[in-house]
Amino acid sequence: MKRVDLNVDLAEGYANDEKLLQLVSSANVACGLHAGNYNEMRKAILWAKENNVTVGAHPGYPDRENFGRLNMNLSDEELQACLRYQLGAIKALCEAEGVALSYVKPHGALYNQAAKNPPLARLISQTIKNFDPDLALMGLSGSAMLSVAQEVGLKTISEVFADRHYQADGSLVPRNCNNALVENDQEAVAQVLQMVIEGTVPTVEGFNIPIQADSICLHGDGNHAIEFAKKIRAALQAEQIIISAKY
Repeated sequence: MKRVDLNVDLAEGYANDEKLLQLVSSANVACGLHAGNYNEMRKAILWAKENNVTVGAHPGYPDRENFGRLNMNLSDEELQACLRYQLGAIKALCEAEGVALSYVKPHGALYNQAAKNPPLARLISQTIKNFDPDLALMGLSGSAMLSVAQEVGLKTISEVFADRHYQADGSLVPRNCNNALVENDQEAVAQVLQMVIEGTVPTVEGFNIPIQADSICLHGDGNHAIEFAKKIRAALQAEQIIISAKY
């Protein structure tokens, strides 16, 4: 029987967090720099605990104005300190509430850069390993970030996206392109089922490519995020696919 994780980004200032946690199996909690604050982080951790949802860290660039979606030219030392700061904050809040911190998923520009930049992926992976070698790294399926993390010795989680279009090289269509998002719910459901059941994903070039789907990202910032998450979850359950965290 197939199994897949459903994850969502939390503590980023949206009103859907508590409801979304009833529909997913993993929560990527923002760590206070690209978005969120200690109160939002703590609430997300407590809600996750109440719903038996696995908690992961969601660190990003320190750029609230652009929501961590623009590349920043930080030195290696600055980025290491930035990551340690965020991981330390969420780990402390998790420990205070008796919740395990299980994985790390970089946010926004940091995630996208590391997917294609092995040296950056190595710096991120090594920083995580030095902080806590038991943490897994969640990243774009098939990306350099995951292959480098495995070389460093981290467990990895291959993430796919329900609401994003893919390019032939396995990367996501950039957000500044008109066809970046899957706007139609039926198309999104079909894409999810294809990724999980068949292990392939359609590309904007018109053909399918192989993909590993350990975890499906459901963004919580859309106007219909709750209904969208319900449809994805129901479609998976209709195919008798177990929804649970891998780690």
